[in-house]
Formats: sequence, structure tokens, C-alpha cells
Amino acid sequence: MVNQVKTPEERLQELGIELAEPREAVGNYVGCVRTGNLIFTSGQGVDQYHGKLGEDLTVNDGYAACRQSMINLLSVLKSELGDLSKVKRIVKILGMVNSTPDFTQQPKVMNGASDLLVDVFGERGKHARSAVGMAQLPNNTAIEIEMVVEISE
Repeated sequence: MVNQVKTPEERLQELGIELAEPREAVGNYVGCVRTGNLIFTSGQGVDQYHGKLGEDLTVNDGYAACRQSMINLLSVLKSELGDLSKVKRIVKILGMVNSTPDFTQQPKVMNGASDLLVDVFGERGKHARSAVGMAQLPNNTAIEIEMVVEISE
């Protein structure tokens, strides 16, 4: 019996995740830029979670917000590529966490995005990462994430 590798779309379906159309840009920019075999995404916040980690939101709330932000980013990639199997490697993600000055658990919050990438892409989803606290983010969103992706075509 041949062990078949599942596509990223099949993994998303197993996880109960349906990708929507990418969110509209709220300024004079695009959702992503492709140059050579790299895609750089714009930052994606979330509509569901607002406020500061360490004051208004828990680490678990932040984890869920990061997971949702990554779903938003995967929607951008799917729209650009047509097929997530073209993702060769998630290179790097940058997570900005709207947090109080004494909140230090940004890495735990960002695991919501990182865990989803590994669930969807396996080894190709393991990436370099930065998780930083911010004094404020647009529209008081809890988090914003951007990423760099290597593609094959």
C-alpha cells in the first residue's frame, strides 16, 4: 500500500478550515508581492479579537487570534497561487502582538500561527519567526502577522 501525502487543501479540510476570499486592503497597498520564487505578504490582523494581551485578552485568546490571522494569510496565498501545494517552504513569519508593557508571552501567543503552519504544511511549514510586543496596532487588533514564503513553479 502506498502512503499518500495529503495536500495542504486536504489538511485544511481535515482541520475544518475553509479559506475565504482575502480581506480587502485598508490602504494603498496589496495583500502580497511576488518576486522571483518568494512571496512577501502584507500584515494581516483579525476582525474577531481586539484589545491588549495582558489586559483585555488571555494567552489563549491571543493564540486563537494568531491562528485566525494565519488563516487570513493562507487565503491571500491561495488567491495568489491557486494551489497551496506550490508552497515550497514557509521561510519566516513576523508576529506583532498588541500587549501591555509587562506582557512577555508573545512567543506562546504566536504559536497559534506556527502550529497551524506545521499542521497544514508539515516540515515545509517549519519557519524562522519573530514575536514582538507592540504598544498599539491598527483598529486595536490583538495581533498582526506577515510572512515570507518560498514557492515552486
